[in-house]
Amino acid sequence: MTALRKVIPQRDVRTRRIGFNYPDGGFNRHYVSGDLVMSHIVSMLSATFPEGEDFFVRSVRHYSEQITDPELKKQVAGFIGQEVTHGREHRALNERLQAMGYPTRFVDGFVKKGLQREERLFGPAYCLAVTSALEHYTATLAEKLLTSEKAQALLGTNEVRSMLLWHALEESEHKAVAFDVFQTAVGDEKLRVRAMRVTTVTFLFAVTMHTIHSLARDKAARNPVRLLKSVAALRHSPFVERDVITKLRAYNKPGFHPDDNDNSELIAYWSAQLFGEQGTLADHLK
Repeated sequence: MTALRKVIPQRDVRTRRIGFNYPDGGFNRHYVSGDLVMSHIVSMLSATFPEGEDFFVRSVRHYSEQITDPELKKQVAGFIGQEVTHGREHRALNERLQAMGYPTRFVDGFVKKGLQREERLFGPAYCLAVTSALEHYTATLAEKLLTSEKAQALLGTNEVRSMLLWHALEESEHKAVAFDVFQTAVGDEKLRVRAMRVTTVTFLFAVTMHTIHSLARDKAARNPVRLLKSVAALRHSPFVERDVITKLRAYNKPGFHPDDNDNSELIAYWSAQLFGEQGTLADHLK
């Protein structure tokens, strides 16, 4: 059993009413700096988010009545609000990506069936453990995006960049909520680590296969020189750097907690950058 936290620290997990616009011709087909493979990877990740966010909400909400700590209850409400908004905005982006030729609807349906099967076969405790594991993945990748100029440069200046920066900020804000719900309601350390190991294999395999499927539909991928150069460039991606791998693996250590990595200054900086008086996304708020 995991040692339960006696005090849940205060976190500002707010639900922002926000919207993004993706007009026709608003960005190029290969919008990640013209990179063929990375454009497909980002698109396929986006395609998994709507059903994934719904799964996270269901997994956490299942245990919400067992949460008595008022601070954690407040954070759970913020977590649910943020995740619902993420799902809605990624659905809008995914429709635009579908129109551009990415198979986002197919992936959406595939993910929905897979997660429903997981809920039916393995039950709520395992689903909450999977949610906590995937939240660690998204928070780690979010932190890399928010701290790496190289990662930010990949996304240029289009509306996708704006949406992903907002999403990354909110993933950083609520990175410990599902974990704390798991600790409080389940508290099974072996289940937590086992779910992370299984999720690592299934998540990476699914993203890889969806990316291959998406590339197979893209005429640009039939140029072997461009395709091979793009695949080779993956090893230099900021998202596979050693610090990312180290943070992901830290989840499996006994006594791990997401707050071991203090991101409060990062959150404060990006909150001001995006939503302060002169914030670049202040005009996106409804």
